[in-house]
Amino acid sequence: MTFTFFSMFFGAGNLIFPPFVGAQAGMATIPAAIGFIVSAVGLPILGVLSVTFAGGFDKLAGRVSPRFALLLGIAIILTIGPCFAIPRTATTSFEMMVAPFAPNGSIWFAQLIYSLLFFALSFIFAQHPEKLSKVLGRFMGPLLLTLIAILFVACLVHGIDHAAIPAGNYQSSQMARGFLDGYQTMDLLAALYFGIVISANVRALRIEDEPQVQRETAFAGLGTGILLILIYGVLSYVGVVSGSIAIIDPESDTGATVLTNLTSSVFGAEGTAFLGVVFVIACLNVCTGLICTCATYFHTKFPTVAGRMVSYRTWQLIFTMFSFVVSNAGLSLIIKVSVPVLSALYPMAIVLVLLALTHRVFTTRFPRVYFWTVLLVGLVAFAGCAASLVTVFGGSLPWLESALNLLPLQSKELGWLTPAAIGVVIGVGDSLIRTQREQKFC
Repeated sequence: MTFTFFSMFFGAGNLIFPPFVGAQAGMATIPAAIGFIVSAVGLPILGVLSVTFAGGFDKLAGRVSPRFALLLGIAIILTIGPCFAIPRTATTSFEMMVAPFAPNGSIWFAQLIYSLLFFALSFIFAQHPEKLSKVLGRFMGPLLLTLIAILFVACLVHGIDHAAIPAGNYQSSQMARGFLDGYQTMDLLAALYFGIVISANVRALRIEDEPQVQRETAFAGLGTGILLILIYGVLSYVGVVSGSIAIIDPESDTGATVLTNLTSSVFGAEGTAFLGVVFVIACLNVCTGLICTCATYFHTKFPTVAGRMVSYRTWQLIFTMFSFVVSNAGLSLIIKVSVPVLSALYPMAIVLVLLALTHRVFTTRFPRVYFWTVLLVGLVAFAGCAASLVTVFGGSLPWLESALNLLPLQSKELGWLTPAAIGVVIGVGDSLIRTQREQKFC
């Protein structure tokens, strides 16, 4: 179960973010990696447990309201699908496989052709995803782990002369920055949607007792967490070594740049090409699975649009074409735009998970806490998202930024903690009032 759990969370995309943290944080990598691990490992594991205990995502999110469950489900699917995660599979593999060898003046054209071929193959494979999964699923996990081991050994042999001085967003508050960058894995959002699959796999082992199902899920989560912590720690060290070899620009470079800098220096062009091939295969597999997942979700929720039937294959085609367009914006821009969106979704997901884990001892008695906490956190989170998105595209909303800066910890992008606390208080009061009213009428 542990390796099944692990394979659901770790893919080629997860390889690029820890090295980027290490390359930026340099000599301050340890606190940065700790923060990253908390949000990229701890939160997803807790997410799976909360969904398992609640009996599914719809039941968990439905504690806020049924409409919220639908909206959050759509937001998660679009985020881990055509808006960010699917296009990222194409851009990541392009930057690992093609960009290091393409002439500077023709990179945009090379990316256009590459993404066209990549998504054409993905759409074809998505018609029969089980065949691709049977072939690739058996060896991609071990191959990625072997690749990480090779990179780690190479870094140990190479050593570090001087760790880089923290740069970019890691010049200060490295642990908080690492925590926020852990959002980029999107694993908490994926955990909320896929968490019920884990418990279903446990039940497939003929374990029917619910407490036993929860225990087995917890053990699988613990084993997965240990594996991910080790791997992210190793990859962070890889980033430190790469950062000592070649200085990166946090504004334009990515984790893919960090890895190619290392492989080209240590292994030469052949090593970079091998790394690129591994990324292309892994990303193609992930992309195919995500296209199928998104198409299945929307075909289930929206079999008709404007009175017309929309087939499963039509949804596949829509998501493939949309992802193709987005992917040509480039990996750096996709990541920049995804940061504000994830900063809006993650706080709501975090409070939902934490409230679910206290359901038996606290929120069962005060059910309105779910509504008020998620509402207030969501308002602040989406206000911050709007301000950040405007900034990404060169504008500014000074009045909104000033209002948000009144919140404690907003400078560290944790301003949602205060609304969360207020929401708990209001939710408790609202629950008590409603209970008293019900008892009065009874």
